[in-house]
Amino acid sequence: MKTDFKFSNLLGTVYCQGNLLFSPDGEHLYSPVGNRVTVFDLVNNKSFTLPFSHRKNIASIGLNPKGNLLLSVDEDGQAILTNIPRRVPLYHFSFKTRVTALSFSPSGRYFAVGLGRKLEVWHVPSTPDSNAEGEVEFAPFVKHHTHTGHFDDVQFIEWSNDSRFFLSSSKDLTTRIWSLHPEEGFVPTVLSGHRQAVVGAWFSQDQETIYTVSKDGAVFEWKYIGRPPKDDEEMRDDEDDIDMRWRIVNRHYFMQNSATVRCASFHPASNLLVAGFSNGIFGLYEMPDFNMIHTLNISQNEIDFVTINKTGEWLAFGASKLGQLLVWEWQSESYILKQQGHFDSMNALVYSPDGQKIITTADDGKIKVWDIQSGFCIVTFTEHTSGITACEFSKKGNVLFTSSLDGSIRAWDLIRYRNFRTFTAPTRLSFSCMAVDPSGEVVAAGSLDSFDIHIWSVQTGQLLDQLSGHEGPVSSLAFAPNGGVLVSGSWDRTARVWSIFSRTQTSEPIQLQADVLDIAFRPDSLQIAISTLDGQLSFWSVSEAEQMSGLDGRRDVSGGRKITDRRTAANVAGTKNFNTIRYSTDGSCLLAGGNSKYICLYSVTTMVLLKKFTVSVNLSLSGTQEFLNSRLLTEAGPDGLIDTSGDASDPEDRRDTALPGSKRGDPSARKKLPEVRVSGVAFSPAGDAFCAASTEGLLIYSLDNTLQFDPFDLNMEITPAATLSVLQQDKDYLKALVMAFRLNEAGLIKRVFQAIPHTDIPLVVEHFPTVYVPRLLRFVAAQTEQSPHMEFCLLWIKALVDKHGPWLSANRGKIDVELRVVARAVTRMRDEIRKLADDNVYTVDYLLGQTANAEKAKGGAKELDWDMAGADLGVPKLLTSREKGLSLDDLIQPEGEIVMKENEWVGLD
Repeated sequence: MKTDFKFSNLLGTVYCQGNLLFSPDGEHLYSPVGNRVTVFDLVNNKSFTLPFSHRKNIASIGLNPKGNLLLSVDEDGQAILTNIPRRVPLYHFSFKTRVTALSFSPSGRYFAVGLGRKLEVWHVPSTPDSNAEGEVEFAPFVKHHTHTGHFDDVQFIEWSNDSRFFLSSSKDLTTRIWSLHPEEGFVPTVLSGHRQAVVGAWFSQDQETIYTVSKDGAVFEWKYIGRPPKDDEEMRDDEDDIDMRWRIVNRHYFMQNSATVRCASFHPASNLLVAGFSNGIFGLYEMPDFNMIHTLNISQNEIDFVTINKTGEWLAFGASKLGQLLVWEWQSESYILKQQGHFDSMNALVYSPDGQKIITTADDGKIKVWDIQSGFCIVTFTEHTSGITACEFSKKGNVLFTSSLDGSIRAWDLIRYRNFRTFTAPTRLSFSCMAVDPSGEVVAAGSLDSFDIHIWSVQTGQLLDQLSGHEGPVSSLAFAPNGGVLVSGSWDRTARVWSIFSRTQTSEPIQLQADVLDIAFRPDSLQIAISTLDGQLSFWSVSEAEQMSGLDGRRDVSGGRKITDRRTAANVAGTKNFNTIRYSTDGSCLLAGGNSKYICLYSVTTMVLLKKFTVSVNLSLSGTQEFLNSRLLTEAGPDGLIDTSGDASDPEDRRDTALPGSKRGDPSARKKLPEVRVSGVAFSPAGDAFCAASTEGLLIYSLDNTLQFDPFDLNMEITPAATLSVLQQDKDYLKALVMAFRLNEAGLIKRVFQAIPHTDIPLVVEHFPTVYVPRLLRFVAAQTEQSPHMEFCLLWIKALVDKHGPWLSANRGKIDVELRVVARAVTRMRDEIRKLADDNVYTVDYLLGQTANAEKAKGGAKELDWDMAGADLGVPKLLTSREKGLSLDDLIQPEGEIVMKENEWVGLD
């Protein structure tokens, strides 16, 4: 089994804190999620997480006008400059203090940062593609200027269109105007008059007006004018020249009762002003008349950030309290994107049997279904009234079962997305574990309150049996994949094997050395793995009830000291066990995770640790540091737990939201530092990925299958130029394709692939070396998504299956992933062609109806020409029946598919 898994995506968290950014084209949205940045593709409905990670949570991000450089800064002022197209971090830099605001100039040559009360302007580092020589700078961050003058933290920075001036808004109730370079006759200007902190300030499109918004809901309009005359005096020309300065010409106010303005954004091109309030309402206004377009309540808590895309059509909102991210199209009044993560920590997860979805459950009582391809949550179930502890699919994959602390087991139909069965016990119990028979006929659940195991019939919903025998709370349940037996683990230090379908219902106890935490069945149903509280993993034969092997995982899983620990991670006792274990799809490996920052992958046969994955390096979480730092221990306790909110300047920041003794509920209010832990792991059915439910979200690790530059069997003669020469001059397509695959450069392979005539495909494939066949299969499957040449790709797939069929079937285990990708591509193309054919049928029926109506109207006029009818009605030219000499019945099949004649698609122009 391959073990080179790499982090590929982060689901379950869409927004944490900081600012949101639209890409210059307005199609992508950048959102900080903890110490990472996730990019949402709003047009193609996909998301991906950039591979780098900070050592603390990200405070602010900035994007240059080209959209190819992203500057992200964490809470300590550590910055990472990333190349977006290549997704590669270029530079690391430290601003040495907390960054409160960040903005790139429209020219793309400078960026300004607010470092507390101080402003600094820096040159934007040049990238290899912008340098004429293509070299990377040795010292990329060069400071241009430093500005001081504010008396409190700078909250917002905005540049003018020509990049000559910029505005800075601060908590000291003022906005200041600065120039990038010394300007003749210009002195830095202070705009004062607000009674609370200024949230934002913007130039108008013509730069003749400045709008400022303060926290108390005041909107001031400033213009550069002279002193207005009093009633009893006339304006003189010399005074007009002397007393020219920025003055308030209009005052407007948001009428939102006691709510304060949390964020605001202005779009100069369309004069749109949008403001987000602390009561979850946002308002959209048109300036300078301050006409309200509409207001909408989008959250239960305050809106933390709002931004507008370049065209002014989409508004993006972030609310950190509930982890909400919204993109709103204000003209059509519809959501482009509406996502929310789990409010509380996740407890369990499971892959759907087709491997396309992941289901997560959490303490907030919600079940979320995540689509792996897009990275979005597609369904949320809220019927449970308390924390959900376990989830499992039936074997067919259409029914999901969940257990909850509210005392119910629920069955969900994932075709109609509804709860169709609810199972309860005779007495009120909080179920902590659950297992489903592979046939989907029986569901079993265990509780920490009762020592019995309850079994229900799925068909009738009736309680069938209660299995007694354990002397402590039941902590884990697992059915054998073949449905033969049920294994239960308990805190009484035993695991029991139950034959619930036999007449005797015998119970085989397995004695262990510590409390059982989790049990996993090997896919062949012959072996079980048991994780216990002392950090041991033991492997048992189901048929003989004998231990086959075991290993000590305490040293492997141990890592990370909590903020309250007064000893190093190696001596901490609470992290040295595995709370969740799962076998791989082929049963050769075991994946294990617990209350630490590590996930361990073991070989079942050799009992060797194959790989260790670090869940998070985020120091904003408790449990990620290894060693004790005496500087962070004070007389009053750990420095991280001392509440310094009493010194905050804003009243709502000083408010004490802590609830004594509360463990569950709102983690952001009750816990200053959440602890890093892994509450669930699962392998995908194909075995090419696994996911882990952690404190930061749902982490996806997958095998790196992307075609990167990986030269294969090269010599001096094989170069891109030589490959193109063989292709264009010698017309030796087989040799050119093999040379391209040996170079393994994606652009070159695509060029050679598309240059091969369709008549030569069978001949090229017949003599194609089998060592390159898996790569060619994957490449052709990828081309079906990118290339419009459907028939060309299908001819390649058909030729590969025809010529190399015996080799493919003999090596199916090695190329199973490639075959799955090809099957998915063929299915998608079939659906697209069928949809197109159906559209053609409906259009033809419409044209026939129009022809009949025209003939009736003209009293039997001449036959309406097909092509002219299509052109007159504004539909594409669909069928050339007269040119082909075919009737409508010949062209359209009963299934709605298109007939292929003379090697071309009839029905597609």
